[in-house]
Amino acid sequence: MWDWETLENECANCSKCELHKSRMNVVFERGNRNARLMFIGEAPGATEDRVGKAFVGKAGKLLDLALAGLGIGEDEIYICNILKCRPPNNVNPTREQAEMCMGYLKKQIELVSPKAIVLLGGVALKFLLDSESGITRARGSWTEYNDIPVMPAYHPAALLRDGTKRIDMWRDIKQAWTRIKDI
Repeated sequence: MWDWETLENECANCSKCELHKSRMNVVFERGNRNARLMFIGEAPGATEDRVGKAFVGKAGKLLDLALAGLGIGEDEIYICNILKCRPPNNVNPTREQAEMCMGYLKKQIELVSPKAIVLLGGVALKFLLDSESGITRARGSWTEYNDIPVMPAYHPAALLRDGTKRIDMWRDIKQAWTRIKDI
């Protein structure tokens, strides 16, 4: 039987792919394990690798601003990534790397049991839903993962490069929050 302690230990000791050799820390999560709203990104960045927490770098701070603007506190969300280790130079995860971590992510989803998931970016969309659709086309429209409503949204890092996407990300998160807040 999987529980949080078992899952964390498995991740901390994982050596399934080459990324374990260069990581400083396994980046497992951030937030409330009983949250109704779950966010899934692609992989830790340099700050996350150093600190050992998900979404604490520049993109994470931008996400925090969006959440605060919607009145959503960290205690009301759970955030994690497809990968638990940082790919060197922040390159996109390979399919092999994602497949090595996917079991951990599926257990996180199962243990959190969220009422909705927000996928942050095209990489999360691609690997969790096995979708070839790009994030620009998929964002803003509901889909499902194992009977859980899923809202694809832009990754906050994309907003650092193109500020015009901020309102779309904010709207997508608001849609997800509105859907679950009365559940």
